[in-house]
Amino acid sequence: MPQQHDKPLSTDPVSPSDGRYRWTIVGAGAVMTCVAIGAMFSLAIFLQPISADTGWSRAGISSGMTLNFIVMGVSGFGWGAASDRIGARPVVLTGAVLLGVALALASRATSLLQFQLTYGILVGLAASAFFAPMMAITSKWFDRQRSLAVSLVSAGMGVAPMTVSPFARWLVSAYDWRTAMLSIGVLACVILIPAALLVRQPPAAADAAAATADNNMPAHHADAAGMRVFDALRSRQFLALGLAYFACCAAHSGPIFHMVSYAILCGISPMAAVSIYSVEGLSGLGGRLLLGVLADRFGAKRVLVAGLLIQALVISGYLFAHRLEQFYSLALVFGAAYGGVMPLYVVLAREYFGTRIIGTVLGAATMLSSLGMALGPVLGGLIFDLSGRYTWLYIGSSIVGLGAVGIACAFSPVPRRQAPASLA
Repeated sequence: MPQQHDKPLSTDPVSPSDGRYRWTIVGAGAVMTCVAIGAMFSLAIFLQPISADTGWSRAGISSGMTLNFIVMGVSGFGWGAASDRIGARPVVLTGAVLLGVALALASRATSLLQFQLTYGILVGLAASAFFAPMMAITSKWFDRQRSLAVSLVSAGMGVAPMTVSPFARWLVSAYDWRTAMLSIGVLACVILIPAALLVRQPPAAADAAAATADNNMPAHHADAAGMRVFDALRSRQFLALGLAYFACCAAHSGPIFHMVSYAILCGISPMAAVSIYSVEGLSGLGGRLLLGVLADRFGAKRVLVAGLLIQALVISGYLFAHRLEQFYSLALVFGAAYGGVMPLYVVLAREYFGTRIIGTVLGAATMLSSLGMALGPVLGGLIFDLSGRYTWLYIGSSIVGLGAVGIACAFSPVPRRQAPASLA
């Protein structure tokens, strides 16, 4: 049963009843995840300039990112639940305005504590307003090609390092980090607000068809529409999903966040180091598309396990990289692996729990993943401050990545419904 909030949306100039509009939802979601996640992760570009300008430690600055992920986790659950109740558009509009304000305030911080609280709390609160609501509403619009659709929305995250990161690096080089961060905040509002206005709830008929049309849909899928949130969140399926998501993000967050600093430490020039980050993003874009197509064909669990294994092995490979071409080679594989697996958690959640509470379930899963993401930046900063090297960051991250593989293997199989005999 659609929310009351959804009814006026069907009177907008572009009718959601047009099946082609679902790809507009995908496009808007990709733009929003690109800008929001790109703005948030631009702190990796600002890390060295902020430290040089203010004298703040890298661990202290990175702690702002850790707080960011913690806040993202808690607020992501709330945003996801809100999108189930009032629709995705009010949620992402709120996030768009808040993100611009948060970055502007963080750029004016005069103390490390002020920066940590402003960037960590406000940016985290804003950035979390996009992923779970947009992934949830995209999964509602699609009954087939769902893995590909959510992968395309998630692909915005892969485009961010190729767009926002180089732009941030250029701004820092041309001006200073404060002007650069303020400029990114203004640009975020200019892009995100119009994109958020494109978001529509799916027509009631399409939403209902998504639960029943596909003969390969899980047998308990329609029953999941009546599942309570409490029952879903304490189920074995959610426990495995959430823990795998947590370990996956804990494994790659440190290597991603500290990649630029690590490459510079290995003798790579700053701009070339940023280009490694961009190569990861480009590869992540391709990985999302490739793994999304493979998941539609072979099943999300199989592709997820394979991607997690590749991620864990490649992380350890960075220990042996010293030249730019070696970093590029590893970035191509690493980006494809960690980028490609991220949308598959959404597909599994949709298969297990249906559409009615998908925003809340994804919000809870995102909370766990954000807690995992929170570990990498601060631990990597502490490791570097204590030892002057990143060796143990990459060793530990690889081990955690192997743990994610084991948890993913424990996913219970999704029952499949046989096609009716008359259709065989």
